[in-house]
Amino acid sequence: MGEWLLLALAPVFLGFVIWEAWYWRQRQPAMYSWRDTFSNAALALMHQGADALAWLALIGVFWWLHQFRLFEIPTTWWTIALLFVAQDFCYYWFHRAAHRIRWCWASHVTHHSSERLNLSTAFRQSITYPISGMWLFWLPLAWLGFSPTHIVLVVAINLAFQFFVHTQAVGRLGWLEHVFNTPSHHRVHHASNGRYIDRNYAGVLIVWDKLFGTFEAEDASEPCRYGLVKPVRSHNPLVLTFHEWGDMLRDTWRARGPKARLGQLFGPPERALSQADHPRQP
Repeated sequence: MGEWLLLALAPVFLGFVIWEAWYWRQRQPAMYSWRDTFSNAALALMHQGADALAWLALIGVFWWLHQFRLFEIPTTWWTIALLFVAQDFCYYWFHRAAHRIRWCWASHVTHHSSERLNLSTAFRQSITYPISGMWLFWLPLAWLGFSPTHIVLVVAINLAFQFFVHTQAVGRLGWLEHVFNTPSHHRVHHASNGRYIDRNYAGVLIVWDKLFGTFEAEDASEPCRYGLVKPVRSHNPLVLTFHEWGDMLRDTWRARGPKARLGQLFGPPERALSQADHPRQP
C-alpha cells in the first residue's frame, strides 16, 4: 500500500520539481543540473523497485511478530495518529543510526552525495537500505500491536512529507519551525559545515532533535555547503550507490583483529583506517 501511495503521488512530486527548476532558472540557474537531476531520477527508480521487493519479502516478518503483539490496537483516527507519532520517533532513531553506524551510512551516504539541494535531491536514495537494515526500526511497532499494513502506509506518508523539505526556495516558516521539520532545518541536515554535521535527523517532528540534543538552527551568517566532506565526483548511479560499501569492506579487510573489523563495520563512519582517505562524512 505504501509503495502505491508514493507512486500515486509521483506526478505531484514531478510537478513541484518542474516548478522549482523554473523558479531557480529565473534567479540562480546553477541550482539545477541536468546530470545531477537525471542521477537523482535513476536512483529513485532503482530504489522504488528494490523497496517494493524488500517489503514483499519482509512483510511476513512483520505479520509473524504481530502475532506476539503486546496490545490489541483498534483502527481509529486516534490510533493512526498515535502510529504516526510512534513511527516518526522510530524514524528519528533510524536516521541517527544511518549517520553514526557505518554499515547503515553505507546506504544513506547516497542521499547526501549531491552538492546541490533541491526537490529532486529527495529522489536520491539507495537500493541497499534493506541490506543495511532500515526495516528493523519499524519492527517494534508491529510488536506493540499496530497493523503491518498501517505501518507501511504511515512510513510512506512520512517519506512523502520529507520530499517537500528538500528545497532552498522556502525560508523560515514561523512557529512551525518549533514543531515540524522544515526546509530550513533540513538544509542544516544536508550541510557539510562542521557545526551542521550530524544534526536535525527529524522526519516530520523536529521535537525529537530538541529532546535528544541533535538540533541545530540554520544560521544566515554561515551558509550551508552541501554534499560530502569527501565529494564523490561521479553521476553514475552505481558508483553513487556502492562507493562507500567498497570503502567499508576494504577497510574491514585491512583491519587487524576481530574487534577492529567490527569497528570498521559498525563503528561511526569516521572510523576509517586512513583518515587521509576517509575524513569524517556528514
